[in-house]
Amino acid sequence: MTIEDIPDPEPGPTDLILRVGACGICGTDLHMSENSNPNLGWRVLPPDCVMGHEFAGEVVEVGREAQTLWHVGDRVTALPWIGCGDCPACRVGRGYRCARVISRASHALPGAYADYCRVGGGESIRLPDTVSFREGALVEPLAVGLNAVRRARLQPADRVLIVGAGPVGLTIAMWCRFFGAQHIVVSDLVQARAEMSRALGATAIVDASQGNVAEQAADAAGGPPGVVFDCVGVPGSLQLAINYSAPDGRIVVVGLCMAGDHLFPTKALVKELDISFAFVYRQEDFTTVVHLLGKSRIDAAPMISDFIEMADLPMEFEALKQPNRQIKVMLELP
Repeated sequence: MTIEDIPDPEPGPTDLILRVGACGICGTDLHMSENSNPNLGWRVLPPDCVMGHEFAGEVVEVGREAQTLWHVGDRVTALPWIGCGDCPACRVGRGYRCARVISRASHALPGAYADYCRVGGGESIRLPDTVSFREGALVEPLAVGLNAVRRARLQPADRVLIVGAGPVGLTIAMWCRFFGAQHIVVSDLVQARAEMSRALGATAIVDASQGNVAEQAADAAGGPPGVVFDCVGVPGSLQLAINYSAPDGRIVVVGLCMAGDHLFPTKALVKELDISFAFVYRQEDFTTVVHLLGKSRIDAAPMISDFIEMADLPMEFEALKQPNRQIKVMLELP
């Protein structure tokens, strides 16, 4: 990663140009920066692209067809793509499924590790005055967690085990608490990361480097978990989730595994488990998160572990590829 001068973005008729206020470093960016195999089912980044898709900023320019809805000075966050706006996927807020979608970190739509970025007016959400740019940059990962918890069909009495205390695992802990799960156990190989989950809703933590995770989780929750979230995404982590789950349990895979895996499905079959995969979110999830932040009904500030300036971005980005205690590193721009 290098820091370079590039041309300022120009708005299309329905677009906005933002002066970026804050942008989080996401694990997805770390994965994409190392993937050169198009057969893995994940994007291969083009050379000289700009990453960054968890952001918020101030509108500095408005496309001619968006001027009735948006004005210079508006504070917004935005979905990390621009869809056609007319197809069935776009109409239900799933623009990432649009056949004509333009995705962030492409040459057509550079990301927000930059002073300015272009966003779609239809994909933008206005921030309340009480929501900072830092909080606005957390809307995207919070929406990922919200989508995952919804897919789990969470019930108030559920025992939950969250495997992995990275940013996604922590947002899931927060939403599980918000929706009333009775027991929320978070496990991680780095105890300091697991400890952070207490501030966001975990009722107990497990140091995965010590002892038997399944036994510790069951002891903490009064029984094996009926809902397990795999937020690790490495070969073997889905099998662990299957092993940990109670019979008739629900597993939601949220971690992005970028390598082949090997499963023994017999345990899942005998336990009659429901296994689902959570990818991103709908636009309504973004809107919900912004509304709840504005009403102070959720607080994700404990997720932010460090703030950096642009000059520090290349070094910090590479450092996050190694095991560490960081949760969410936030790039802030003056």
